[in-house]
Amino acid sequence: MTIHAGAPMPENLRHFMRATQHPARAVPCPHCAAPAHRPCQLRKTGRQLPHPHPQRVSAWAQTTACCPECQVTPEVPCHEDGRALHTVHQRRQQEAEATAA
Repeated sequence: MTIHAGAPMPENLRHFMRATQHPARAVPCPHCAAPAHRPCQLRKTGRQLPHPHPQRVSAWAQTTACCPECQVTPEVPCHEDGRALHTVHQRRQQEAEATAA
């Protein structure tokens, strides 16, 4: 007996099925190493979390939005006094959330 995987799901259906997820799931989590489109998890127990780690939200905002505070384009880390920040400015995160909504 042969098992068929079936046809791949069309992207427009996949988008609507993921609509209830946080948009930050589109990028891998730098904290727990969860792959894109998978939930974050605790590193010790592996328990899945209902919300993404703040580091993942920051990485997502960096890839999707320009920062109105330090005037950098997507993919460029936020900076303060010439030094790159580990997270993004709050205004950049708000800009990314507004764009995703």
